Amino acid sequence: MVSSFIHMVLQYHAGDSRAFPEEAKVMDALRPFEIPPGDYVMPRPASTKEMNEPAFIDKMKAGPVAFVTVIPNGPMAIGTSLARWFGYSLLVGAIAGYTAGLTLGPGAEYGLVFRVVGMVAFAGYSLAILQSSIWWYRSWRFTFLTMFDGAVYALLTAGTFGWLWP
Repeated sequence: MVSSFIHMVLQYHAGDSRAFPEEAKVMDALRPFEIPPGDYVMPRPASTKEMNEPAFIDKMKAGPVAFVTVIPNGPMAIGTSLARWFGYSLLVGAIAGYTAGLTLGPGAEYGLVFRVVGMVAFAGYSLAILQSSIWWYRSWRFTFLTMFDGAVYALLTAGTFGWLWP
């Protein structure tokens, strides 16, 4: 519910990506290739050795250089994405709860449970997203906003565990 509120009401993620200039022309140019869903990079070297060859360096300089994710044609399957998100949230909560269970005993104070679960949940929701900007050149704005979302989810996870801790 919090994720829905962030994305549908606050909408600060609306600027996470931009449209291609002359998007219709780009789509028309790519459509004949029938590119299957997946992650792509262009130009893509055949080997690490090729990365140092003048022809490949010239391709990089000429551009465009891009990391692109192609998804199946048609409307986005929001139900599938929501189910995956729910499963991911359960996994983060389970790992945070397991960690707290290993380190804290029954009757631990709310604040201690909150801190342990909150930090583990924050790590689960947020830290790996840094790689998006480091290696895949996603904007730092995207990364930090997504980490902020992770902090919100972590606080809610921590509060829930603190409240319900045996």
